[in-house]
Amino acid sequence: GPEDAERVFLCLHGEPSWSFLYRKMIPYFLDSGARVVAPDFFGFGRSDKPTEGDTYTFDFHRDYILALVRRLDLKNITLVVQDWGGLIGLTLPVDDDFRPRLARLIVMNTAIGVGESPGAGFDGWKAFAASMPDLPIGDLIARGTPHLTETEKAAYDAPFPSADYKMGARRFPELVPVSPEMDGVETGKQAVAFWRGFEGDSFMAIGDADPVLGPTQMAALRETINGCPDPLTIDGGGHFVQEWGDQIAPAALKHFGDV
Repeated sequence: GPEDAERVFLCLHGEPSWSFLYRKMIPYFLDSGARVVAPDFFGFGRSDKPTEGDTYTFDFHRDYILALVRRLDLKNITLVVQDWGGLIGLTLPVDDDFRPRLARLIVMNTAIGVGESPGAGFDGWKAFAASMPDLPIGDLIARGTPHLTETEKAAYDAPFPSADYKMGARRFPELVPVSPEMDGVETGKQAVAFWRGFEGDSFMAIGDADPVLGPTQMAALRETINGCPDPLTIDGGGHFVQEWGDQIAPAALKHFGDV
């Protein structure tokens, strides 16, 4: 979209996907006249993929997104997040420079890390990921997305031609702030305080078949976000709920009055 557009949609993907995940939502945002920025976290998609595990930290990913926002001088941002996109993205307003740039929020199947596990579903996923040095990324996404085609599954696999390229995907589950001493916990607690006083508009969508960050976790998050309206529930929607984005994006734009 045009660099001088009135609104910017900043779309942050999760684990172990990349910005391809937003392909069903981006056209709707563009048609509304907005600009869309959908970066790939380091270790994912078309971004560089460091091979040393210690490179990947909570602050490494968060600082990169903040630097990108400053570099592009994004303003009047609608923040669009899911999974790790939310674990990072929902903490961005703690930053003094980012806060005045934020206008609205679209939030899907995610959480804020405050030092405790989101639940048994996450614990199981973390253990599985730790046991799989060569994560079958396309298969993982297809597992909760029954309508995914073989071509789309191959597109999710494309940035990761071998296990050497998957260090970022292997590290993300280990970085979720699930105990009090972990990086990101204090930032997460500050983020909770911010969202409790948030004065902007928000829209929530929930894939109700997500076993990791589903309705229970999202109900708790909704209580954290001041003024968050009743969510759009995607019946049968999986964790990667952007795959139902042709339902979510139009509903969000209608809610905001952009169409």
